[in-house]
Amino acid sequence: MTDIRPAQVSDLKAISALDARETGVAKPDYWREMLAPERHFLVAETESGALAGFIAGEIRAWEFGQPAAGWVFAIQIDPTLRLKGVGSELFEALVARFKAKGVTRVRTLVDRKDHLILSFFRAQGMVAGPSLQLDKNLS
Repeated sequence: MTDIRPAQVSDLKAISALDARETGVAKPDYWREMLAPERHFLVAETESGALAGFIAGEIRAWEFGQPAAGWVFAIQIDPTLRLKGVGSELFEALVARFKAKGVTRVRTLVDRKDHLILSFFRAQGMVAGPSLQLDKNLS
């Protein structure tokens, strides 16, 4: 069991470092924006106080006629702590926040080739939703 709490400014360096290590892209400004009051940005800490992982999302309503839903924007777990339930704990904590606001659906977007994250969300009970992502290359 890890300690899950709202992310703070003092967490941003560790969050950005974990994300950059896993994605290869440093984006500290993006993570700073996740601290906005309308967002739900949670971190998990180990017993020693080290960052175990994070999850970020928000409630979005009425886009393209869809009722309010909780959206997961990002989740990242320290690779040495994967398969220990940290991701599931963070997901459930975010879902609890969404439910407390009256939301009955949770959604996310995943790259269909990213089998790791796709498997994680499927293990959380998520399935294909009612929307279809459309994409256009602008280059």
